[in-house]
Amino acid sequence: MSTLESSTSTNAAGELKIVEDATCTFCGCVCDDMELTVEDNRITKAKNACVLGKAWFFNHHIEDRPEATIEGKPASYEEAIEAAAEILLNATYPITYGLSDTTCEAQRKALAITDWIGGIVDTTTSVCHGPSGMAFQGVGEVTCSLGEIKNRADFLIFWGGNPAESHPRHFTKYSLMPKGEFVPKGRKDRTAVLIDVRKTKSAKAADIFLQLKPRSDFELAWALRGLAKGIDIDPKVEQKTGIPLDTLRDMMDRMKAAQFGAILFGMGLTMTRGKHINSEAVLSLARDMNQHTRWVAKPMRGHGNVTGADNVVSWTTGYPFGVNLGRGYPRFNPGEFTTSDVLARQEADAALIIASDPMSNFSQPARDHLRSIKSVVLDPKLSETAKVATVAFTTATYGINTPGTVYRMDDVPIPLRPAFESPYRSDLEILKAIEHRIREHQLAGVQ
Repeated sequence: MSTLESSTSTNAAGELKIVEDATCTFCGCVCDDMELTVEDNRITKAKNACVLGKAWFFNHHIEDRPEATIEGKPASYEEAIEAAAEILLNATYPITYGLSDTTCEAQRKALAITDWIGGIVDTTTSVCHGPSGMAFQGVGEVTCSLGEIKNRADFLIFWGGNPAESHPRHFTKYSLMPKGEFVPKGRKDRTAVLIDVRKTKSAKAADIFLQLKPRSDFELAWALRGLAKGIDIDPKVEQKTGIPLDTLRDMMDRMKAAQFGAILFGMGLTMTRGKHINSEAVLSLARDMNQHTRWVAKPMRGHGNVTGADNVVSWTTGYPFGVNLGRGYPRFNPGEFTTSDVLARQEADAALIIASDPMSNFSQPARDHLRSIKSVVLDPKLSETAKVATVAFTTATYGINTPGTVYRMDDVPIPLRPAFESPYRSDLEILKAIEHRIREHQLAGVQ
């Protein structure tokens, strides 16, 4: 009996199904302890899911859409595969983008297609935690799993994020609340600090809230680095950051006294002034603290498998996002090879968009150019990007309809147990077919 079969049960009529240990792919927490109740191809209960996870499961339904369209008109699957292959083969400067809401298996296939056609591969990381990816390559990362944080961390710093609303179960399952092997009293054994420019709902859960002046994360991180090394800090840092120096000294004393500390940082740090050097400063602070005790630093990732996208692109090309494969070897240069920039400069002449909707969040120049070029879009929903696609495929939803592998925000791979089947094909199946057709054309051209 397979893992999937052993985790589900149905009644005689087959109308009710319970899926145990299912995985929620809404956010980077990738909680894998869901118990889903499925009735008539709809999820009616989602035990253990947070408010965001319940919305993810309950709002999912099979849309009545064509399997594929060409120029907005219904087309057969075979016609759409052929059209998609021709668009990508005939492009001079194609770009592959998205990948953060699909399986690692599909991500690998998208990379293979991009390599065959000599294009750019980029993920949604370039518009969220891209600066963190650059920082990892610059200064390294002192890291651990969320399980280690749960079982060991007695001091937590949440920097530039709002987990109470963006990752509701992070507090309860992985970091702040759970009882662990070395923190048996759970919340009572932990000190929590929130650093942010405004008081969010997460502040209520913290023991210490440091309200930072906007655009001064870099200065705060370096002030803490100096204190960690016993260096006298210029009092002017108070004017820059808005945080009294005595408060920082007290915080550093607490950090040094911790048995195991973790800095969990969000886009409030990475996408403000400084960007990748902010991430470098925080990663370096965690490294410096290991001269006194054990500290780690981890980014709080958003999309369900954006960490998987980083891993797949990294182990394939050596770089996490924004990689140009046009010369037959990978080149990495954020700003030059990242999708929003390439489109805004009107350089790309074709696009393969997978499980993403750049038309709803890119800059106006980038959206205008994407609308003007030929594009192939894979998406379960009729997104704004799918509406302007030359070829659009309606796909099954990963985790709910299709199996595969995703990576949690701490780089731990998690298997998916789908709740019910979809009449639509998976991203992986469609990308396999596109790659196969591209190779047939290329090999025929060689002959």
